[in-house]
Amino acid sequence: MALPTHAPVRFTSRPVPESIKKRLSKQVCSFVLSVLFLAAFILFLLWLALRPHRPRFHISSFSASPFPPPESSSPSFSVQIAIRNPNRKIGFFFGPISGTVYFRSNQIASNTDMGGPFFQPPKNTKTVGAQLEGGSIEPLDAAGMQNDLSENGYVSLRLVLKTTLRFRLSAWETHGARVMHVSCDVAVGSDGQIMAESKSKRCSMYLF
Repeated sequence: MALPTHAPVRFTSRPVPESIKKRLSKQVCSFVLSVLFLAAFILFLLWLALRPHRPRFHISSFSASPFPPPESSSPSFSVQIAIRNPNRKIGFFFGPISGTVYFRSNQIASNTDMGGPFFQPPKNTKTVGAQLEGGSIEPLDAAGMQNDLSENGYVSLRLVLKTTLRFRLSAWETHGARVMHVSCDVAVGSDGQIMAESKSKRCSMYLF
């Protein structure tokens, strides 16, 4: 006797409708990503329009007396620095400025009060200056300066400035001040005056 045959079982799949919660989360994520993209695009356009630039430092005048300083003397340095804000919209808040003069790696004069705090508006040049006094010149430093003058006709010194910097755009300003170091290479002749090539030289600047 033949056994009865059964028709094959067919399985049908039906799409499960998305839950409202899942659809809502997708829409929220899409909205947030769109807002973030738009904000980044606007900030990029503002950056292109403003083109923020750092301040520029040049030595206006620099003189030393006596020079070259004899051994155990206490030299005095008269310094003036021109600070230029090249921005059209951005202003700078400078904190107190301190300065130090180095011969090679040795400190030979300093001043903790060279100006500031002050605000510098856009497209403005401000000059700050002070006397930097030193302790007794070490024998090796005195001999090194004398040797440089004999060989090169000048002595290479380095002026280092330290201050803090904040930015201001219209009514908006940064709250966290950044520490700024400025390094200026100075060539001084036998008369104690800055050489012409050092006046036109731009100082390097580092923000931390």
